[in-house]
Amino acid sequence: MRILVLGKSGQLAQSLVGFAPTQVELTVWGREELDLSNLEEIVPRLLAHAPDGVINASAYTAVDRAEQDADAAYRLNRDAVKQLGLAAAQMGCPLVHVSTDFVFDGNQSRPYQPGDACSPLGIYGASKREGESLLQQVCPAAAIVRTAWVYRAGSNNFMSTMLRLMAGRDELGVVADQVGAPTSSDNLAQVLWRVLERRLSGIWHYSDAGAASWYDFACAIYEESRQQHVIERDVVIRPLKTEQYPTPAVRPAYSVLDSSALRDAINWPAIHWQQALREQIHQLSSPH
Repeated sequence: MRILVLGKSGQLAQSLVGFAPTQVELTVWGREELDLSNLEEIVPRLLAHAPDGVINASAYTAVDRAEQDADAAYRLNRDAVKQLGLAAAQMGCPLVHVSTDFVFDGNQSRPYQPGDACSPLGIYGASKREGESLLQQVCPAAAIVRTAWVYRAGSNNFMSTMLRLMAGRDELGVVADQVGAPTSSDNLAQVLWRVLERRLSGIWHYSDAGAASWYDFACAIYEESRQQHVIERDVVIRPLKTEQYPTPAVRPAYSVLDSSALRDAINWPAIHWQQALREQIHQLSSPH
C-alpha cells in the first residue's frame, strides 16, 4: 500500500513513520512538498501522486495565535481539509483526519463521546469543527479521529516545555483546573494505522486512558524524570487557577474523551497515560 502522510514536521507524523506497518510504502509531505495554504494545488497534487490512503496529521495548531490569525487557521483547518476530502473521494481511497478536543466547550463532567454536541470556545476549535463538517459532506467515507494533549519525547510539546523549565527553575506554577487525558503520539499513531487499515469512517475519539490536570501531568513528568535520572534536581510544582495564567484563547475546563468505541472497533487496549508517559521518559533516559 502506498500511503501519504501530511504534516512532516510534526510529532505525530514522526510517530506515524516510526510505527508504519511493514507492508506500507510511506511518503511524508511537509510544506515544502505541498503547501496546504495553496488550496488550488491540493486536489491535483494528490491525484497525481495517487496514494492508496492518506493520513492528515497537519493542522494550524497555534491555539492562542489563531485568535489574531483566524484567516490562516480556517484556511488550513477548514478549507484545506475540504480539498483533501474532495481528492480522497475522487480517488476512492481512505482518508484519516486528526481533529481535537477543542471542538467541545468543556462544560461536561463525563468523558465526551463522538456524538456529543460541539460548542468550540475559540477560533482554533471552531476552525477544526468546520473542517470536520465539510469533510463529512464531501467525503463521507473519511475517518475523523479527535484526540487531545498529545506529546512525544524529543518534540515540542507540554512535556518538553516542562522538562526544559525543570532543568533551570526551582519552582513552577502549572494550571490545575483544566482536565484532560495526556496522549502519547506513539500510541495515537498506532491507533491511526489501525483506523486506516480497517477503513473506518465517521467521527471517533482517541486519547490514552485516565484523566489529569496540567498540574497532575507536570507532577508526573517530574516524578518519572527523577526516577529515570532525566532530571537530577529538586523542583517545587505549585497548582495555579486558570485566571492566574491568562491566555488569548479560552481552554475547555474538561476535555476527557471517551475512546471506548474506537478501542473496541480496532481491538486496542486501554493504555493509561501514566504508563505511556513512563515509556516516553524512558526514551529520553536510555541511549539510542
